[in-house]
Amino acid sequence: MSRSRTSAPTRRSLVVPVAVLGVVAILAIAAFAGGSSDDEVVSPAEAGPDGTADVGPDTEDPSANDADAIMAQLGRRQADDPLALGEVDAPVLMIEWADFQCPFCALFARDTKPDLQPYIDDGTLRIEWRDFPILGDESWTAALASRAAGEQDAFWPLHDAIFAEDRDRNAGELARDPLVEMASDLGLDTERFERDLDDPALREAVEEDLRIGQQLGITGTPAFLINGQVIIGGQPAEVFIEAVEQAAASS
Repeated sequence: MSRSRTSAPTRRSLVVPVAVLGVVAILAIAAFAGGSSDDEVVSPAEAGPDGTADVGPDTEDPSANDADAIMAQLGRRQADDPLALGEVDAPVLMIEWADFQCPFCALFARDTKPDLQPYIDDGTLRIEWRDFPILGDESWTAALASRAAGEQDAFWPLHDAIFAEDRDRNAGELARDPLVEMASDLGLDTERFERDLDDPALREAVEEDLRIGQQLGITGTPAFLINGQVIIGGQPAEVFIEAVEQAAASS
C-alpha cells in the first residue's frame, strides 16, 4: 500500500465510494467481530518517517450492504457521547479521524464544520470524532486533553480552542501546561482536568481510535466516512455538503 504524507493531505477532490475500498470492509468487520489479537497501535516513535503506517493487504471490493454494515459497526451512536455532535439517530453519520496538530484538520474545524452546522441543527447530520494522533508527542497530549475536557462536557469547546489558530508542531503550544491554561480559560475544574489527563482509560480510548483507523487503512488526516463514502484531506465545504445531501437523500 502506498504511503501518503500526513502533514500535507491533498486539497484536490478525493471522494471515494466505500465499495472500492475492500480493505475497509474486510478489516473493519474483522476488528469488530473478534479479529486478530495481534493488532498493534503504531506510536509516533514507531511510525514511518512521514508519520504514517502501512496497514493490511488489498482485498476484493465489498458490496453496498458491506458499507452499511461497516457504518453500523463503526458508529458509536451513544446519546451521551461527548465527542459527538448531532442527534443520535441522524440519518447521516460522519466519522472524522483527525490529529490536533494537523493544519488541514484545523481548516476543517474553522472553515468547513460551521457550514455543516445547519445539517446538525435540523437533525440530518451527526459528527463523531476519532483521534488519530500521528504527528508527535503533542498530538497525543492534545488528544488526551480533549478527552479530559470531554469528562466535563467540554470536548468541543477545547477542540475549537486548539484549532482556533495555526500552531507550530511539537513546539510546546500543545504541551500539558498550555492545555491546562486553555481548560482554565474555558472555566473547567483544572484539578479534575489534570487528573483525567493521567487517566489510563482515556489513553486506551485514544489508542483504540488510532488502532481502528490504521486497520481501515487510514494513513493521513483528516479522513472521513459519511454513510460509507470516503473523503480524504482538506476538501472544500462543497464536497462535504454534497456528500451529506446525497447520503440524506438515499438514507
